[in-house]
Amino acid sequence: MARRALSGGTTSTLLALTHVDGAATVLRVVDREPWAAHRVALTTREREVQLQLADTPVPAPRSLALDAGAGAHLMTLLPGRVDADRADDASLRALAAMLATIHEVRADPPPRTYESWAGPAKHVVPGWAERPEVWREAFEVLRAGPPAYEPMFLHRDFQPWNVLWDGDRVSGVVDWVETSTGPAWLDVAHCATNLAVLHGLERAEAFAAAYTALTGRPREPYWEVVDTVGFLPPPGGEGWVTDPAERRRFEARLVAAVAAVAAL
Repeated sequence: MARRALSGGTTSTLLALTHVDGAATVLRVVDREPWAAHRVALTTREREVQLQLADTPVPAPRSLALDAGAGAHLMTLLPGRVDADRADDASLRALAAMLATIHEVRADPPPRTYESWAGPAKHVVPGWAERPEVWREAFEVLRAGPPAYEPMFLHRDFQPWNVLWDGDRVSGVVDWVETSTGPAWLDVAHCATNLAVLHGLERAEAFAAAYTALTGRPREPYWEVVDTVGFLPPPGGEGWVTDPAERRRFEARLVAAVAAVAAL
């Protein structure tokens, strides 16, 4: 059996395996903290979701075997590659169309209810903030509590690093360990925040607009505030956004979301 390491994998070691019969698979081992402490739940959820997606149009890997105690999940290898640099209009429309397809899934039983990644422990203005008053406004928005929403099937970590491309086609969506039931705009917001950090606010808003054009679902900026604050580290943590230019784009995303909430 031949094997090679795959790039990415914030939570896990990822290995592409070529078996003696020529079959190509991926072995995911959840071995990095703090996720390793939850490896049984994460890998079990991913296997269950992949089995549910087998008869849907969503191009997800197919689960082949699981050793939940070891945090090891064997699945099919999808064609394509990650290309996080793609932010042109056609690519954003393709991303939006794939997310809309995911939201049309009707799983039985439905996944667990989403967990917010923006709890009170993160309500601390980052030391690098240029607009600290906007962060405080964001925390006030969150303390008011969420609006009502229609429960939908969520990927929950839909973003450029979890999408595979084969030419101009989305050929796969990976990393289903956080799949949840919740508001559709939480998924839209998460992808848009990632796009804002990578490519700027205009590209983030173009993606969200493409999703609305496809689905008719209006913008829900409360969930954008939830998602942006969720990117902050817990007390004592280092955080995901460390580059100064990315931090400026990240804060611009929050400024826009808070302003949109105020305009409602």
